[in-house]
Amino acid sequence: MFKEKYDVVVIGGGHAGVEAAHISSFLGSSVCLITMDQTAIARMSCNPAIGGLAKGQIVREIDVLGGIMAETADVSGIQFKTLNKSKGRAVWSPRAQIDKRIYEKNILNRIIKSPISIIQSEAISVDIQNYRVKSVLLRSGEKIKCSCLVVTAGTFLSGLIHIGERKILAGRMGEERSEGITESLKSFGFFSGRLKTGTPPRLDKTTINWSKTTLSLGDETPTPFSYSTGEFTPPNEACHTIYTNYKTHDEIRNNLHLSPMFSGDINGTGPRYCPSIEDKIDRFKDRESHLLHLEPEWKNSDQIYLNGFSTSLPEKTQIESLRNIPALENVKLLRPGYAIEYDFFPPSQVKSTLETKNVSGLFFAGQMNGTSGYEEAAAQGLVCGINASKKLKKEPPLTLPRDSSYIGVMIDDLITKDTLEPYRMFTSRAEYRLMLRYSNTFERLLNDALKHKLLPKNKLKTLKQATDLKSRTKRELNLSITQGEIKSKIELKQKTPALKVLKRPEISIFDLPLKVIKRKTNLAKWLKEDVLYDLESDIKYEGYINRHQKEIKRLLKNENQKIPKNFVFSSVPGLSKEALEKLSLIKPENLGQASRISGITPADISSLFIYLAR
Repeated sequence: MFKEKYDVVVIGGGHAGVEAAHISSFLGSSVCLITMDQTAIARMSCNPAIGGLAKGQIVREIDVLGGIMAETADVSGIQFKTLNKSKGRAVWSPRAQIDKRIYEKNILNRIIKSPISIIQSEAISVDIQNYRVKSVLLRSGEKIKCSCLVVTAGTFLSGLIHIGERKILAGRMGEERSEGITESLKSFGFFSGRLKTGTPPRLDKTTINWSKTTLSLGDETPTPFSYSTGEFTPPNEACHTIYTNYKTHDEIRNNLHLSPMFSGDINGTGPRYCPSIEDKIDRFKDRESHLLHLEPEWKNSDQIYLNGFSTSLPEKTQIESLRNIPALENVKLLRPGYAIEYDFFPPSQVKSTLETKNVSGLFFAGQMNGTSGYEEAAAQGLVCGINASKKLKKEPPLTLPRDSSYIGVMIDDLITKDTLEPYRMFTSRAEYRLMLRYSNTFERLLNDALKHKLLPKNKLKTLKQATDLKSRTKRELNLSITQGEIKSKIELKQKTPALKVLKRPEISIFDLPLKVIKRKTNLAKWLKEDVLYDLESDIKYEGYINRHQKEIKRLLKNENQKIPKNFVFSSVPGLSKEALEKLSLIKPENLGQASRISGITPADISSLFIYLAR
C-alpha cells in the first residue's frame, strides 16, 4: 500500500532511478519508485560490465557521494581489470565484468528492504501547477502527489526497436514502452528529440569454437570499486577475443541497405563513440578487421555478449556475417542485436543541479538527458536524489565543478553543449584529468560527502582513515634516508629526504623504509596500497599538478561570476546573433558555463563580463 503523497517520486527503476531513490531515502525523504516491472529494477540491458575508461572513476565518485553502484558491483563482479595500465596513472580506469543476475538481485533486495515504496505501474503524465511539480498520474488512474519528481525513463519513452525492416514497439526487448510522459512534458513547454542506441547479439556458448579464440583474464590482484569493500577475492571468469575479417565486412557491406540506420528508417542519432558494426565498416573502410570481445553475462553463463558488434541488421544477415569468423562458424543466436530509438529532452533545459530550469522540483536523469551508459545514468540519478532532498530541506544543493570530478565534467558538458548524440564519458573530456584519478576520489569528494551528510558512519570512518594515512605518510617522507635503506639499487652520496628520492622515476614508494608501510591499520590491504600509490602520484606529478591548480585559479576568477536567473541577454551590447540565441536558450548560471557553450566566442564572453561587472 502506498501513501497519497511522497517527498520524492522517481519514475523509472534503472540505474539512475535506483540511485535517486536510495540517496533520497537515506537523506530522510519519503520516496516512491514507479517502475513498470519490479523484477527489471537495475537491469543490465546491454553490456554486462561496470566501469571502464572514465566510467570507472565515475563509479568511485558515486561511492564517495553515497551511491550503491560500486558496492553492488564488488559483490557481483566475476572479473576485475584496471585499464590503461601502460599509461600514466591519471588515466588508469577500473572495469569489472558483472554477473548481471546477482547485480539485479542485490539492488532489488536493497530497495525492498529500505523504506522506499515500489509501485509497479506506468506513469503517463505529470501535473505541473504554477511552474511547480504536483503529482504523477498512473495508467491505473491513480494519482501520486509529490514535492519533487525525478524522471529517469531510459529508452522507454516512445521506444521503438529496429531489427532490419522489423519494428517492435518496446522500451527494451520483451518490455513495454512508456507513452504519455513525453506529450505531458511538452505540453508544459519542454522540447524533446530522438536518439538511438543499440546492443549486440547474444550467442549460444555451446556453438562457439573456443579453441579459435584468445583468452582474456582479469588482474591477478584486483582492485574493487567501493571504499567499503574489505578482503577482496572475486572470481576471475574468463573472457575471450576474436576479430572480424574481410568476409564479415563484405557480408555487412552488401546488406547495408537493410540496416534501418542507412535506409532512413531511424530518425534518432546514435552514439559516435560506441558505433554499430555497420558504422565501423562504413566509416573505416580501410580496416581489415575489428576486435570483438566474448563476455559471459553471468558466472558460468550459457549466454555470451558479443561486445563490439552492436547492430540493427536483419537477424539472417547477423548470423551469416558472424559465421565468416573463425570460432563462430556454427554459431547460433539466443537473441539478435537491435537498435532502439527513444525520446529524450535536451539537457540545456536543466541546471547544474539537474533540476529543470522552468519547473521547480522536477529533475531529469540518465538517457532522459541524452547520455549513454549505466555509470553516467547512475551518477545523474544520485545528483538528482541528493538535490531533491536538499531542496525539500531548503539546504544548499550539491554542485560539482569540473576540477572536482568526472561527474562535474559530465553535467557541465550536458548543460552547456548541444547534445546531438548520446553522451558518453571519456578521460579526454576532462581537462584536469591528472587531478581526477580514480585513486584520489576519497580525497577529492570527502568534503562534499561530509557537507551534505551523504555517507553512513562506517564508510565515513574509512575515508577519514584513508585521508589520515596519506597525510601521515606525506609527513614521514620529509625524513632523510641513506642508500642502504632503499630496496631499489640507486646511488645516494649522502642522506637525502625520502620525498626527493621518490621523485626519481625508478623509485616506488614501497622501495622506501617508511614506518607507515609496515604499520598495521584498519584499512583493507588494497586500500592502504591505493592510498600510498596515490601519494606517490601526487609527488611524481607535482609540477604538472601545480600547473593545473594555477590554471584553475586563473579561470575561476571570472568563471564563477554569476548570471542573474532571469537575465535578459539582449540587453548586452556587442553579442553576436548566435551568442544571443544560444545564451537565451541555455540560460547559463555563470560565465564559466557560458564560455563552454558551442558557438560562444571569447569576444562574446568579454562583452558579457564587462556588462555584468558594471
